[in-house]
Amino acid sequence: MKKILLIFLTALTSAVYSQNAVPVSATDISPLLIGEKIPNAVLKTSENTDVNVLELLKKKKTVLVFYRGGWCPYCNMHLQALAEAEKEIIDLGYQIIAISPDSPENLKITKDKDKVKYTLLSDSKGELIKAVGIYYQAPENYKEIINVHSNGINTSLLPVPSVFVVNTQADILFEYISPDFKQRISKELLMSVLKTLNK
Repeated sequence: MKKILLIFLTALTSAVYSQNAVPVSATDISPLLIGEKIPNAVLKTSENTDVNVLELLKKKKTVLVFYRGGWCPYCNMHLQALAEAEKEIIDLGYQIIAISPDSPENLKITKDKDKVKYTLLSDSKGELIKAVGIYYQAPENYKEIINVHSNGINTSLLPVPSVFVVNTQADILFEYISPDFKQRISKELLMSVLKTLNK
């Protein structure tokens, strides 16, 4: 009986550990799927004020973008491409919200550098990034830069660059998640998706 109990406890412990373990690479993540809902979180704006994510999503259908930070050149190119497409995206009835672990102060720098008018939000604690299931353990060579850009709040987590299209009820209608941070959804594919979802 003791042996059976020991086996059960060992299996239970390993199951709990595996649920709580931080994925070690971008290919190990378990993101939310199409049809699931974006969970709520309170994040910071570039003005350092609290904002409720679900309240923002209620306002309009949303292109919800998660990026690594303003220090990432591939993220900056993606943010700039979204800025260039923003009018077309708005004309289709969507808003753009982009989230990273960067601090509010660093969001301001990114806004100016990338000529971004849409909403940038700070998730330095990684609460929403974790809840959406796109976080993983940052490689050692990234830890210092994410620590600096989050003002010391985030020392070890990175989001996998992702784009979710969600409705006003926060339901995920489409997602593009790339473990290869150099690969981002093209403007053409995103616009095609948004037009298709509007039919």
